[in-house]
Amino acid sequence: MAKEAPPDAFGNTAREYELGRPEWPEALIERLVRELELGPEATVLDLGAGTGKLTRALVARFGRVIAVEPDDAMRGVLEEVVPDAEALAGRAEAIPLAAESVDAVFTAEAFHWYASDETVGEIVRVLRPRGGLAIFWNIDFGETEPPMPDAVDAVLDEAFARGGSPGLPRVLSGFWRKPIEAAPFGPLQELEIERIVDSDTERWLANILSVSSIASQSDEERASLATRLRELLPQSEYRWRVRTAVYWTRLVD
Repeated sequence: MAKEAPPDAFGNTAREYELGRPEWPEALIERLVRELELGPEATVLDLGAGTGKLTRALVARFGRVIAVEPDDAMRGVLEEVVPDAEALAGRAEAIPLAAESVDAVFTAEAFHWYASDETVGEIVRVLRPRGGLAIFWNIDFGETEPPMPDAVDAVLDEAFARGGSPGLPRVLSGFWRKPIEAAPFGPLQELEIERIVDSDTERWLANILSVSSIASQSDEERASLATRLRELLPQSEYRWRVRTAVYWTRLVD
């Protein structure tokens, strides 16, 4: 079995995560608001909220937004950049909320790390009747425009081999669907879109450093990688074609 990167190292690169990870597309969020029939008075949970990349879009739409994140460093950035959210320490295995306390649970770039019967049971517990579940992932980052030098790919291949497989293969395997299908949810709906994400050299580098395979490596290894990539990368504006997927469902009556 191929080595896998651990799920709990993102705090090592919390600032890079905040700088480099793209925002979530407004069109997808609006679609979910309609599909899940969520009004502005709704209470929603962002589970595994990280630095609040999705949380900030939720606080603009809903009356109460709770962000649960286990990593202290990630949650510290979230509290700084999304002060209107209620940030709580906690894990998906034991969500620190009362039963039937939220109208919807959102999760972005996180569900594959904790998907299980136990955690989905916790999601069901905190949802109100007919409550919704929405799952976001960026599932493909295409080539940049302009393209990266070939030497960059070689350096990254070596770094990913050293750090282990990142989370995306877990997403694409679809294993995470099974606990949802075993819970009292309706059929899982899905939508994919392609979008263009603008970046620059430092934000591109920050995104790479925040990937689980890299975040799990030592400070020295990450610093060496960053130095090498800066030597190879031209200072430029970049455009990425990103494929983003969202999945949603609701509790059945």
